Amino acid sequence: MTVSGLLLILSLLLVLSGCENASNRDDVGNISADGGGQPITLKMMHIWPESSSAQQYKLVSQIIDQYEQDNPNVTIEQEVFENEQYKNKLKVLSASNELPDVGITWAAGFMDPYVKGDLFADLDDVLDRPGLKDKFFPGTVEAYSVDGKTYALPIELNITPVYYNKEIFAKYNLRVPTTYEEFKQVVKTLASHGVEPIALGNKDRWTGSLWYMYLADRIAGSDTLSKAINATGTFEDPGLIKAAQEIQNLVDMNAFNRGFNGLSNEEGKAEFMDGKAAMSLMGTWEIPNFTTNPDVPQEFKDKVGFFKFPTVAGGKGDINSWVGGPGAGLFIAKNSKIKEEAKKFVAYFVAKWGEQSVTDAGVIPATKVDPSSMDLPQIYVDLLGELNKASNITLFADVQMKPDAAQVHLNMIQALFGEAVTPEEFAKKHQEAAQKNK
Repeated sequence: MTVSGLLLILSLLLVLSGCENASNRDDVGNISADGGGQPITLKMMHIWPESSSAQQYKLVSQIIDQYEQDNPNVTIEQEVFENEQYKNKLKVLSASNELPDVGITWAAGFMDPYVKGDLFADLDDVLDRPGLKDKFFPGTVEAYSVDGKTYALPIELNITPVYYNKEIFAKYNLRVPTTYEEFKQVVKTLASHGVEPIALGNKDRWTGSLWYMYLADRIAGSDTLSKAINATGTFEDPGLIKAAQEIQNLVDMNAFNRGFNGLSNEEGKAEFMDGKAAMSLMGTWEIPNFTTNPDVPQEFKDKVGFFKFPTVAGGKGDINSWVGGPGAGLFIAKNSKIKEEAKKFVAYFVAKWGEQSVTDAGVIPATKVDPSSMDLPQIYVDLLGELNKASNITLFADVQMKPDAAQVHLNMIQALFGEAVTPEEFAKKHQEAAQKNK
């Protein structure tokens, strides 16, 4: 399934909205509670640990500090987890209906069971606050809607490029590949010189899913993959089976760092950040590490470039088709005892994140951006330009799928990379899960 409305986002991304100047907007970022009210403690749970997402963590902390200054009676407690730990924690808390007042969710299939379980509050009244709805790119909020109601507000918009180390490429006289055959030649050259071609930590599994999704897109086409996911098509399509086969071909070529299936995303990412691996396929949420994160040496930042996932000869895919979509969104627990304060905070957070995430963190927000008025790193500007040219964005498979099917997908991804299943078995298991969960 391709996220509805995202193509409209892409055509508008670099256009300055006339309603955004400070003289005529109602700045919802300045919403505040009565500073003289009763003491309130609001609990927020999120996915940006200081150790691995320093700029996002700093930004969240800044927004919280600003809110507490504007609202002296409010204290906000943060609880922070890595991505997979966070998802597991969310499941545990939902089972006992003890979700935090404000937390992070993802769109589509991921959010669906929480909405159906009556765990997330309807946020349409927050979205209707003056000046807020118009801030979002069309299509982003819709991804968090179920049966016409909005259950989370997005704060990120992501695509997934292949980052590469320009110094390593230059050392071996490698050019950025535009075709898959050229890409495989790059992999062969690097591997023959004892250089890790690709950094991957596939213990978290969604990381390997990115590779399968792109190969599926480039070989079988985005429609074929989307129809398989929503059970109107089949994972046993020859093109999707061929995509799975190509994953194992890459494994056999030693395309990935040693031990990749047992390494977390952070451990795998370190292979690229430490200059050991030449390439890394990851979302634009990584841009801060290549631009604004003071803990990353400028010498390394200067080495990082990116390219679009190459086209496959005879395939149906378009090089301007991306894997990505709206990223994290904010939910409010339906049974929160301070729901009104939580709504004020979420409106405040979304506005402040949109204003500060570009310059302070180097993040692409789900709210409108005018890069022409800012002094931004070139890689950020270039990626915004690619978003504007995108022909399609296909939402991450594990986010699209219903939870049970997503687990099958993720388990099969790890088995595929570990060569514990054949491409045909991989396809069959996916098809059974899709039919069962449609």
